[in-house]
Amino acid sequence: MPDRAVDRIRTGFLGPTGTWAEEALLACVKCGSGEKVALPSVYDVIAAVAAGDVDEGIVPMENAIEGSVSATLDVLAFEFDNVHIIREIVYPIRHRLIMRKSMEFGDVKRIISHPHAHAQCRKFLRESLPHAEVVAANSTADAVRMVSETDEAWAAIGSAVAAERYGCIAMDIDIEDYADNQTRFVLLSTSPAAQDQDGSYKTSIVCTIAHDQPGSLLQILQEFAHRYVNLTKIESRPSKKGLGDYVFFIDMEGRKDDPQVASALKCLECKLSRVKLLGSYPAG
Repeated sequence: MPDRAVDRIRTGFLGPTGTWAEEALLACVKCGSGEKVALPSVYDVIAAVAAGDVDEGIVPMENAIEGSVSATLDVLAFEFDNVHIIREIVYPIRHRLIMRKSMEFGDVKRIISHPHAHAQCRKFLRESLPHAEVVAANSTADAVRMVSETDEAWAAIGSAVAAERYGCIAMDIDIEDYADNQTRFVLLSTSPAAQDQDGSYKTSIVCTIAHDQPGSLLQILQEFAHRYVNLTKIESRPSKKGLGDYVFFIDMEGRKDDPQVASALKCLECKLSRVKLLGSYPAG
């Protein structure tokens, strides 16, 4: 990355203020301490980085309960080739049930939040608020903002920080289905991360095969297995070209310039129709 003063770095995050993305950014001691820019969607964050409207951007990549964030994967895979992952931030997610003013659970008519937050709290919603309508918002903070601006019997799922910032109250805490709920965020930039020798690194790629054939995935995995490169994640996503056509997201331990990793990537580039390097970066 270029040598620049961290207090002048503009960092975009999924807004409005009070989202988990903003909290993760503020908790990252190695991230820039400059201006934080709230943006309306994951796409807008990544597009702003690509266009140079912000220096860096933070987006959610994966949740321990709900899995990968498809909006992030798809934009990184199919658009903006000048955007790189430069850091991984793993942040604990502790959801609250948030209301503008205190009311009985039985009186709540609507529960608003981001779809991933709803999914992370299925058991709580089923047992405590089975009668309430579930409504999607662009983010957990936007849901809290909506609740703060209405006299309707609505509630939101969000963070303690969002409740405080929008003048609401948390009626119940830690309502996620599993106690060890975490989200993996990634910090993005148009400049690749420096490949320092200290600390653990991950490398992320997207692989595209020319056409579906038996053994295609095995062919990819063998390149890493033969070189003892440890894979930390592998996931398929639709290629957008038709049913049954997929690309593969792969995370591995190590830097892109490590001999074993570099050798595996070189062989894949010779065998596959496309290998896109998403980033080689410090692990969370």
